[in-house]
Amino acid sequence: MLEGKTILLGVSGSIAAYKIAYLASALKKQRATVHVLMTQNATNFINPITFESLTGNKCLVDTFDRNFEFQVEHVALASRADLVMIAPASANVIGKLAHGIADDMLTTTVMACKCPKILAPAMNTNMFENPVVQDNLKILEKYHYEIVQPAVGYLACGAKGAGKMEEPQVLLEYIYRAVARKKDLLGKKILVTAGPTQEAIDPVRYVTNHSTGKMGYAIAKVCMQRGAKVTLVTGPTNLPKPRFVDLIEVTTAREMFEAVTALAGEQDIIIKAAAVADYRPREVKEEKIKKSDTQMSLEMEKTDDILKFLGENKKEGQFLCGFSMETENMVANSRKKLEKKNLDMVVANNLKVEGAGFSGDTNVVTLITKDEEVSLQLMSKEEAADHILDKILSMSV
Repeated sequence: MLEGKTILLGVSGSIAAYKIAYLASALKKQRATVHVLMTQNATNFINPITFESLTGNKCLVDTFDRNFEFQVEHVALASRADLVMIAPASANVIGKLAHGIADDMLTTTVMACKCPKILAPAMNTNMFENPVVQDNLKILEKYHYEIVQPAVGYLACGAKGAGKMEEPQVLLEYIYRAVARKKDLLGKKILVTAGPTQEAIDPVRYVTNHSTGKMGYAIAKVCMQRGAKVTLVTGPTNLPKPRFVDLIEVTTAREMFEAVTALAGEQDIIIKAAAVADYRPREVKEEKIKKSDTQMSLEMEKTDDILKFLGENKKEGQFLCGFSMETENMVANSRKKLEKKNLDMVVANNLKVEGAGFSGDTNVVTLITKDEEVSLQLMSKEEAADHILDKILSMSV
């Protein structure tokens, strides 16, 4: 997703500088072109040769290095950059950038950049909380820098508090959000559901299904990266909580119904990828049901049909997409669902097809609308999410 992107990493003087080697390596693995610019103080914490070995590009420190590749190196780099991230960002660099001071390769290059700029502070807690530093960060936000708020933890100086630079994987997610995908969903509000529901039998047991939530989480992530304001309503999963989306966690079908219907009216697009239980026990026992030598039976009742409610109450211009998982007659059964529940599209897959269904990182889906059926090949769930969104956009114009 970052292939063809040029990322500038600015590294200033902080013990956290060593972490950026991991970030540079991760970006290179994503086939991004990576250039690292260091302050002179940063070279006391990590050798520029480390970054040169990882990126394949010269690590720049001296603005007036005569062995330059371009005629005006800092300007040339700035014009090619798709994104610049300054991490770690010291109080000194933050102050200089906030007040237009450009006296080294890092600050002169950043001043010449028109691309998105992300800044990850790293410093002693007292320094970070100093009103001067906080005022400088507010100034940079006014100038459209995005600030990655530092984590709270033990710092190199022995203190505990805010000032710990976020981990490379978190910084990578900020970069993905900024430049990984086109922003063709800006201004759109999208609600996505994901995961299974759990319907209690007693305080110990419940009825559920094999859904992992991976498809819904992939859709929410791709929607966010394409610029949408995303709300993810999720049943219980073991997946990491996604960043940059509004997350609502529920357990039962009833809770999901209440969460979704409360928000549905303000959404432009609703994508129902959750595997919601169709039935729940009519009675939930207050005490654990003890095992006996006789058979046990459960009386079940239907749960609220969320898709049906959404279809019956769909606002003008709203796009409603459902999911269908079948083991036979996939297209016919999915088309019945499309018509019966007043959907604009159904994303259907067959549990018996290799690479499709629950648990895996891939899927094989067919996009079914009133007028056509588009079968997609085996691909990752994020790639499938992109195709789903492309189709929704093509029908929403």
